[in-house]
Order: sequence, then structure tokens, then C-alpha cells
Amino acid sequence: MFYGFLFQPLFWVIVAPFIAFGMYASFRVKSTFHHYARTPVRTGMSGAQAAAAVLRAGGAADCTIEEHQGFLSDHYDPRSKTLRLSPDVYRGRSISSIAVAAHEAGHAIQHARAYAPLQMRTKLVPLVQIGNQVWAWCTLAFFIFQQGGEMFLDIGIICFFLTALFQLVTLPVEFDASNRAKAVLASSGIVSSGEEARGVEKVLGAAALTYVAGLLTAVANLVFLILLRSQQRD
Repeated sequence: MFYGFLFQPLFWVIVAPFIAFGMYASFRVKSTFHHYARTPVRTGMSGAQAAAAVLRAGGAADCTIEEHQGFLSDHYDPRSKTLRLSPDVYRGRSISSIAVAAHEAGHAIQHARAYAPLQMRTKLVPLVQIGNQVWAWCTLAFFIFQQGGEMFLDIGIICFFLTALFQLVTLPVEFDASNRAKAVLASSGIVSSGEEARGVEKVLGAAALTYVAGLLTAVANLVFLILLRSQQRD
């Protein structure tokens, strides 16, 4: 359904560059993770142990930590107060494992302290999921029914507005979680100053780039649809 837009010149001018940027961001986070996954931390702590220490220090010790399958599938579930870490992070004793685990623990601390942007993002999740499903069908309908397709573009604009809003709210949530993680890792001595601290900074910085790319891509899609809708009126 997406491929129909590849024949729109506006798509290549407005959206494609940001998709390419997103691919670069994804490559960078994976390569940075793999690089620092080969560097063990001085304390010898695993990602799960580091996450538990960060949770205790941040006042979210009631959070459960589980191993979760999938590469970099790490996330915090606020509904069950569960921190799910991928095997490489849960069992790993590297700079990468510690950085990712501590970052996800930062989300649990946000939840425990009623961090407003996290609460807003959580409420937006079901709306964005529904919007993505609706837009998938609207895209198909737009290319089947060329006449009267304006209505489907209007729905797409609404859907991508919600996605862009979600990505915008995500930025402070992710940056704040990383800042909380780095502060606890430094103050507790889980990572030492110097190479370990720089490694944590680079791993989390690469991850942050993917969220910036997500926001820019969502905004680009929104602008593309608005301009395409304006062409339909002419």
C-alpha cells in the first residue's frame, strides 16, 4: 500500500531523505551497541543487576525485571511495572548492556514519579496504534478510488498528526530517561569516569538519534500529505 506514494515526486523531495536518515540512525545505534558490547564494565555487573541498582536508587524498587526475547527489544511496561530486557542486555556485562538497562530503568523512575510527558505518551499509544491501522486501509482506498480520494488523505493527515505528536512527546521522555540513568550510574559507581562514562554517553546518544529521526520522518509525512491534499484541490 505504501509503494503507491513512490510515484509521487513530492515523496522523494520531502519524505525520502528523512527515511534515509532514519536508516542511518538505526545502523548507528546497532553498530555503537555492538562496539561497546565488547567492552566489559569494571564492576562486572550484568544489565539486569545494573537496572535493579538504578531502580532502587530512583525509588522504583517495586518494578519487576524480566528477560525478553529479541535484539534491542528492551522496554518498560507501565501497565504491569515490568522492565523487559533483551538477552544481550539482561545477561551482558558490557558498557552497552549497562547503558541500555539503566535507560529503561529511567522510564520506570519516571513512572514512579509521575513524569508528565511519560503519562501523556502512554495515553497516546492506543490512539497512534489505531491511527496506523486506519491509515493503512485509507492508503489502499486512496489508490483504488482516485475520485473522492481527498477524504482518505484527510484521515491520513489526522493519523500522521497524532504520530508526529507522539514522536514529539517521546523526545523529552527518552532524553530524560537517559539523563536519569547517567546520573545514577555515575553517582553509584556502577560505571567509572573516563572510558566507561564516554561509552555510556555514546550508546545512549546513538539511541536518541533514532527518536529524532522518528519525529522528523513523521513531520515530513504530515507535510507531504498536506501538500498532496492541496494538489487534489487544484
